[in-house]
Amino acid sequence: MTSPATPKPFDLAHIGAGLPFAGSLGELEAVLTRDTGVAAVVQAPPGTGKTTLVPPVVANLALRAADRSWTPTAHDGGAPPRVVVTQPRRVAVRAAAHRLAALDGSRPGDRSGYTVRGERKAGGSTLVEFVTPGVLLRRLLADPGLDGVAAVVLDEVHERGLETDLLVGMLAEVRQLRGDLTLVAMSATVDAPRFAALLADDAGRPAPVVDCPSALHPLEVGWAPSTAPRLDERGVTRAFLDHIADTAGAEHAAARAAGWDVDALVFVPGAREVRHVADRLRSRVRGTDVLELHGQAAPVEQDRAVSGRGPGDGPRIVVSTALAESSLTVPGVRLVVDSGLAREPRRDASRGMSGLVTVSCSRASAEQRAGRAARQGPGRVVRCYDQRAFAAAPAHSTPEIASADLTEAALVLACWGAPGGQGLALPDVPPGAALADAVAVLSAIGAVGDSGQATGFGRTLALIPADPRLGRALLEGSPLVGARMAAEAIAMVARGLRPPGSDLGRLLAALRSGSDPQARAWAHEVRRFERFAGPGGDAAPGGEAGPAVAAATDAEKAGVVVALAFPGFVARRVQGDREQYLLASGTRAGLPAGSPLAGHEWLAVADAARAAGRDAAGTGAVVRAAAPLTKEAAELAAAHLLTDRVEARFENGRVVARRERRLGAIQLASTPVRPGREEGHAAVARALASQGLGAIGWSGGADALRRRLALVRRELGDPWPDVSEAALLARLEEWLAPELDALAGGASVRRIDLAEPLRRLLPWPEAARLDELVPERLAVPSGSRVRIEYPETADAGMADDGAARSGPLPVVAVKLQECFGWAETPRLVDGRVPVLFHLLSPAGRPLAVTGDLASFWSGPYAQVRAEMRGRYPKHPWPEDPWTAVATARTTRRM
Repeated sequence: MTSPATPKPFDLAHIGAGLPFAGSLGELEAVLTRDTGVAAVVQAPPGTGKTTLVPPVVANLALRAADRSWTPTAHDGGAPPRVVVTQPRRVAVRAAAHRLAALDGSRPGDRSGYTVRGERKAGGSTLVEFVTPGVLLRRLLADPGLDGVAAVVLDEVHERGLETDLLVGMLAEVRQLRGDLTLVAMSATVDAPRFAALLADDAGRPAPVVDCPSALHPLEVGWAPSTAPRLDERGVTRAFLDHIADTAGAEHAAARAAGWDVDALVFVPGAREVRHVADRLRSRVRGTDVLELHGQAAPVEQDRAVSGRGPGDGPRIVVSTALAESSLTVPGVRLVVDSGLAREPRRDASRGMSGLVTVSCSRASAEQRAGRAARQGPGRVVRCYDQRAFAAAPAHSTPEIASADLTEAALVLACWGAPGGQGLALPDVPPGAALADAVAVLSAIGAVGDSGQATGFGRTLALIPADPRLGRALLEGSPLVGARMAAEAIAMVARGLRPPGSDLGRLLAALRSGSDPQARAWAHEVRRFERFAGPGGDAAPGGEAGPAVAAATDAEKAGVVVALAFPGFVARRVQGDREQYLLASGTRAGLPAGSPLAGHEWLAVADAARAAGRDAAGTGAVVRAAAPLTKEAAELAAAHLLTDRVEARFENGRVVARRERRLGAIQLASTPVRPGREEGHAAVARALASQGLGAIGWSGGADALRRRLALVRRELGDPWPDVSEAALLARLEEWLAPELDALAGGASVRRIDLAEPLRRLLPWPEAARLDELVPERLAVPSGSRVRIEYPETADAGMADDGAARSGPLPVVAVKLQECFGWAETPRLVDGRVPVLFHLLSPAGRPLAVTGDLASFWSGPYAQVRAEMRGRYPKHPWPEDPWTAVATARTTRRM
């Protein structure tokens, strides 16, 4: 029997009436009462009631465990033990808390409460508190022991949200420190075994899995593909959205005509698409309430959409983003119309951009959406795409940790003492490249130190419910533009508002006047951020506003704050193009056609994404949100990117230099100067690294000497030098130093012949035999001295193991008549390498190739003589070449 002071438990029989998961309560209670601080995984499809039933079950067990020792003064100032439940979205958090409160007969904020960003309804009597994952993450950082919390329930873990993944690893570690903490992970898919393994006990045994069979009724699947494309370079096409609205209206009307008094749920990827489809439905469907459900909708509108029909209400069509897919149930739905699209985070590493992109939803998501129509009775789903598109869709959605920007997650892990997730049982390891980029960002703003651990400033940023870059801009921008102005700019960017024409300045004016639909929610965010902008903690040092900032317009002041958050996205207009901008990061992006920002010299870009078509202005990326900026403010906000140095380049065979002042990749000024020795050497080194010694050029003599040396090296090895490209580049200072100095000082390559520098590599005294080993010319029987063509340097190199290898032979191209009587083929390099003869006609055309003159005279010569004597009758073609006189002359001249 409970003591009078103990709160009464939840009435599970009443709360679970009609919910399929009620049949699994006994198994769950048995699992959670085997020991204190156990972990379990609940697997149940959407709509079975797990979100409604599991939290009060866990709360009752916590009350029962605390009954003997609980008093009004224990447990965090008299509060009873609390169960914290995460939901991936604010809408779902509020809906779940209201639903449980209604079934419990209490008021929201009493026994069932909630906390989301900027709103809290919970108190000392709260037994179950629903929160977003971000709220719980910040609580963990402030109180790693979670004092007063008896249990944590992580709902919708299958969605693989980044913050939920972090919570899995961090809470598993908390359980090792707190043996009395109960942890339950809830999944709507067959992903449960993965999480059971992550929540294993000290002996390595996976957490038990409590299953609930599907409660689906018969489901009819229809296909209504659009003749218009779903997506183009600007996103979801208007024609496709119109098709969705028209299909939903027609299907809902047909259902009503058939006697179905049902509600419809329409899935589209984002808030903009929700508004478009809802507006078209309202203009065409009569007698039906059309509601919008998305994260930017006002709380009152969200409550209407998820609460079901009231007494006397007519049929409804709810147009929703993916948040109605699994994290909350819309009552009364028996018809689903699905666009087959979803919005997922993507990171463009090459451009340094991140954001949401519209993609085909996974087959698993499509099945969950369809299931919403068959939870309460027979239903129908209509997919506005064809079966081939469904079959081609990915099986599962991409985990957010694999595709999103990891800056905020990296800061959380650094504050937790596990940089990069080291030692945590995360569902997936963060991708190395994305994590490295995130750490680089945090390091640049002073949030983490060299060891990867969070600094004091980083811990302050982690407590601000925004991206660390926005938190830094809030703290550092307040002394420059004022706390209110900084908070206004941050609130616009943090909410991800997409301004018309990409102009944040105009959006700011609309929000202040209240003419924008988001004005009320934005004002609430502004007040919250303004509190964080005040002094205290380990805030970064600010500075006084300079004259340029003080005299700026409000739009430009907003630009200062945006530039502080994203200094790499400070952008300057490309000369000659009003809509194309170069970002300090080196990326180019275009303004959408007709943007009021076109023509501004400087912009502070808050959001840019990969794009094609007219909006990208030929750059491959489009600016989606930006504010104007002055040059002075750009240099102030991105001061760490400012450089002023001499840039030397090797161009057209000589070093030229300019003094360049840059803001990242943006050139501010450039003046010709005389190159210094260091700059000149660096320019020559870069040219040689990219172009090789060809940047200087090989004269005929230098190339011939290099080939001769290469052959000797091939046959004799050390001490003869390796003259391959790689070897020569590795020893530049040893053989080319004077010439490099000359080039660095501005000399032209036309004054440099590499033959003499090459001779500096010759070994002594062996060098005295170079002409003997590999002569430049060969004396032939006619008395001529014919040039020897040595193999290409690459062909005459050493084997990988350093041993000599066979290769192409040196060639002598000589007229056949000049070699009469020559029986023994000459050999070079102390007899190791025979000469290959190219025997030519009197006109210099090839007649034969041989490395064995004796065999040639004895055989093939007769056929050559027969063919050539008639063509060249003025030249000797003796029957006996052995006794003939070698000559370069005609018969008459002989």
